[in-house]
Amino acid sequence: MAEITLVEAVNLALDRALNDDPDVIVLGEDVGVNGGVFRATVGLQEKHGSHRVVDTPLAETLIAGMSVGMAAEGLRPVCEMQFMGFIYSAVDQIINHVARMRNRTRGRITLPMVIRAPFGGGIHAPEHHSESTEAIFAHMPGLRVVIPSSPARAYGLLLAAIRDPDPVLFLEPKRIYRLVKQNVDDNGEAWPLDVCFTLREGNDITLVTWGACVHETMQAADKLHNMGIDAEVIDLATIKPLDMDTILQSVEKTGRCVIIHEAARTCGVGAEIAAQLAERGLMHLLAPVQRVTGYDTVMPLYRNEKWYMIDTDRIVDTVKQTMEFA
Repeated sequence: MAEITLVEAVNLALDRALNDDPDVIVLGEDVGVNGGVFRATVGLQEKHGSHRVVDTPLAETLIAGMSVGMAAEGLRPVCEMQFMGFIYSAVDQIINHVARMRNRTRGRITLPMVIRAPFGGGIHAPEHHSESTEAIFAHMPGLRVVIPSSPARAYGLLLAAIRDPDPVLFLEPKRIYRLVKQNVDDNGEAWPLDVCFTLREGNDITLVTWGACVHETMQAADKLHNMGIDAEVIDLATIKPLDMDTILQSVEKTGRCVIIHEAARTCGVGAEIAAQLAERGLMHLLAPVQRVTGYDTVMPLYRNEKWYMIDTDRIVDTVKQTMEFA
């Protein structure tokens, strides 16, 4: 069992998938010779060959379209969009083919493919490199959206995504690619999709988050504990479909909920969670559901980026306001 970072866990899972299944193909811009812009695929082409780890042209539409064809013919492509900000030219393929193929063919053709994309801010990247637009893709029927928040979850969830018979958008929070290390056993075990993970149990308030914001949320929970507030922390992990049962069970216990996400506020995934809590859990709520989110603006360039990013104090302040509601 090795102590590795999140990006190393992604590499480990890809290596395991390539070893275990000859139908797995990794493809994308610079994923082979250079090992990817974040080195998520480093060493894989050298080990598995250029026919299994394929460098493509700088053409996201082509990458997505090739993956559709491969998956339709029985392969399991894992394609990389170098940054989430580059994915939009592939949206035509994703909406009209990736997400709809099972429905269009009445189940005759399924697409066991994964689209990987580093996403989110916090690394001083230029424009179009810092988006958190997971809600756009969560709105597409037929597409599963998964976001890991730790090395162990990255390893297990990516293996599950690759083995799934339907398409998965696997978004990797690049701000925490190398933030922490964790012991990960390369045992080939997949983690369950479509479920939340309760990272910390508590009785006073439920904090729901995902991706890189799990880091600040756990820090906030520690600070709140020192203030006498016992927070339960839930990592959403699978954005679509939502595991609302776990969230509802937690809110039934705590009576309060704060949702934390880096993406812009309006029409974010947090709004959907809040709506479902109002529909299905209203009688258990002791206070209005609150959100700590990004802003409805383009992610600023690096000199102003810190003013956009969520910090621990914003989470703590919002929790305190929620606890004070009578």
